Amino acid sequence: MGADSPPPHSHVPPWFLKSVGRRYYSPVFQITLIGLVCFCCPGMFVALNGMGGGGQLNPSAANNANTALYATFAVFGLLGGGIYNILGPHVTLLFGCSFYVLYVGSFLYYNHHTEQTFVIVAGALLGLGAGLLWAGQGAMMTAYPTEDRKGMYISLFWTVFNLGGVVGGFIPFALNYHSSFARVNDGTYIAFMIIMSIGALLTLALASPHKVIRDDGSRVTLVRYSKVSLEMWEILKLFADWKMLLLVPACWASNYFYTYQFNNVNDALFTVRTRGLNNVFYWGAQMAGSISVGYLLDHCSTSRRRRGYVGVILLAILSTAIWGGGLANQLRYSRNKPLAKIDFKDSGSKYSGPFVLYFFYGLLDAMYQTLCYWIIGALTDNSQTLSRYSGFYKGVQSAGAAVAWQVDEHNVSFLSEIIANWGLMTLSFPLLLVLISLAVKDITPGQEQHERDFQKEAPGNAEGKDEADVKDKSGPVEETSAP
Repeated sequence: MGADSPPPHSHVPPWFLKSVGRRYYSPVFQITLIGLVCFCCPGMFVALNGMGGGGQLNPSAANNANTALYATFAVFGLLGGGIYNILGPHVTLLFGCSFYVLYVGSFLYYNHHTEQTFVIVAGALLGLGAGLLWAGQGAMMTAYPTEDRKGMYISLFWTVFNLGGVVGGFIPFALNYHSSFARVNDGTYIAFMIIMSIGALLTLALASPHKVIRDDGSRVTLVRYSKVSLEMWEILKLFADWKMLLLVPACWASNYFYTYQFNNVNDALFTVRTRGLNNVFYWGAQMAGSISVGYLLDHCSTSRRRRGYVGVILLAILSTAIWGGGLANQLRYSRNKPLAKIDFKDSGSKYSGPFVLYFFYGLLDAMYQTLCYWIIGALTDNSQTLSRYSGFYKGVQSAGAAVAWQVDEHNVSFLSEIIANWGLMTLSFPLLLVLISLAVKDITPGQEQHERDFQKEAPGNAEGKDEADVKDKSGPVEETSAP
């Protein structure tokens, strides 16, 4: 009897088991599941970070912890794709998620012992874990969908993930509603740690990539796990890949603005409970933004390249409008001339303008990152190549974030920070247009299946030769087709 056979006297109908299995191995279920993992771990993390200063009165500890976090994230985000290709999803993601719990625990410790060492070390370890998690997540999110549904699945993930930020925003809002302290209480950190622990365990429920069956009936290619030397070489080659070089400003910009928005808008302007409430809407706006731009990128044209052009131009217009509004708001205050803290209940009409701005910051963030992931997913269907591309994206993104947290720690003016954020994002748009023009091919679903069939019949795959001998449209293929 095979390992997967039902027990001898099972009363479960075979058709039911087959139906459940088909749904379990579907891209929509697996993308939702990795979304739930990120709901619990990064979702709670961004909710805590969105409070400004990690929920503390003085943001210094959080700034230094985040600098250590994103410095190691930059390294392991880059290496994460290779590690994922070697170890597979379960080990990589479980190990990565476990450090989120430690990080929040360090702030619980800091509530009672104002010593930064533990917080900074926990931040550095979380950078390692987050690099592994996001490289694996990026590979799944971009490799599992068919070409015509990439936008939908990216927005599905982003919606589930950001729902974590919404729920995470309610936690400090509810637990600190009547608090007079300028920092969050112990219960807030404990609640985050419990939810993160659940997320780490959920990684064990993910299916192996080669068992996932796409919507068109094709299988995700079977990864023959790579060697360390090969992965190191392929990662180094990314720095000479013109496609990745065109992505660098977008990668750098895509997390650089968090420091400004969390510390110098949400933390600088609002009371503790209002900061929690603001985060509910900030991450809720991300859900709306990812769904809308994901639908646009899938359906606004039959031409994939034209859909990319429309997405970039739309985001350039929105970016100009939102950052322009942010500049107008920033001119009202500075580090040396702070405003009185705004409370959603007590400040009346003073609350509405900054709240709407913060909401649109969240909307722009999700739309921008969904666009970046869509472009990465349009470069190739090779899941190992996509894991490296996703790792490169997260690595450069995290390097930018590490710089941003230290810029803020050194008390650079708020005005200089917002101008740098606006300028970086604006610089990325023409480069993304060039990348789409040169590297994104117009392809129909039928042509996509034909390319998979061609790769399946390639001699290197059939004979089990070194996968690097087979070339696809994006470079070396380190995979064999699934049986």
